[in-house]
Amino acid sequence: MTTAVRELSAELRGFREVQRLAYACAEAVAAQLEPGMSELEAVRLQRRYLRERGVREWFHLPFAWFGDRTAFTGIGTFRGGSGPLRFFPTARRLEPGMPFILDLAPVLHGCTADVGYSGCLGLNPVHDRLMADLEAHRELILREVRERRPLREVYESVERLMVRQGYVNRHRAHPFGSLAHKVGRVRPRSGAGRRAPTVLGFGARALRGLARDVLHGHREGWSPLWSPYRFSDHPPPPGLWAVEPHLGFRGTGAKFEEILVVTDSRDPDEGAYWLDDDLPHVRRWREERVA
Repeated sequence: MTTAVRELSAELRGFREVQRLAYACAEAVAAQLEPGMSELEAVRLQRRYLRERGVREWFHLPFAWFGDRTAFTGIGTFRGGSGPLRFFPTARRLEPGMPFILDLAPVLHGCTADVGYSGCLGLNPVHDRLMADLEAHRELILREVRERRPLREVYESVERLMVRQGYVNRHRAHPFGSLAHKVGRVRPRSGAGRRAPTVLGFGARALRGLARDVLHGHREGWSPLWSPYRFSDHPPPPGLWAVEPHLGFRGTGAKFEEILVVTDSRDPDEGAYWLDDDLPHVRRWREERVA
């Protein structure tokens, strides 16, 4: 895996900064998790950390999933049983050796991030293997997007790799089965010190922006959702994509989520690249290779 060194525009630096803030939050909260803590407590810690650093708006509020909820199995254990409420935090408590995922999407200075951080409370060889095997998905996604393959085909390539690795595709349990979705700027608002409204855990203004992308894309033949369905049967449009391959093995799940930049450049290296190569999962793979 190579790391490209490139000068980012001021706008892209803003997105990178909020993505780094979100991952710093996830790492700080992960370090505080202890046996007996609930998903609800983990979410409160995330919200407090980001609120203290100026976050008042969200693409979606923080989520936390413990144990087999990291693999979205036993769907009845999710609050509400089905629909978007199943992703909301519950009173599920953390135990030694249990995997967890923290998923948070803050908006700061108009820039949006959406990150997923996978960890484990103590030793769990299955979780370690899942995390190691995610590296191949990051490389595959970048390579095939640079080849301008239709998003639906890239999705299918990711799924085939999961099957070869012996895993189940758990991002199929996401809304619309999506592997990724577009993110963008949220126009600065008046009363910036107040919390922005949310709808079912999603930022109202961010949802309106996504809805505008859906309508605009429908007219032009593309979708802001990267799914296994026909509406994603087109090359990736330029923009920022929050990509989240999610592996599952029985009751254990793991994923990363980060921003992929897609441009209209004909130079493959500039046509698509990860916004940041200094993220926890990337550092983990780099350290494992050195070890």
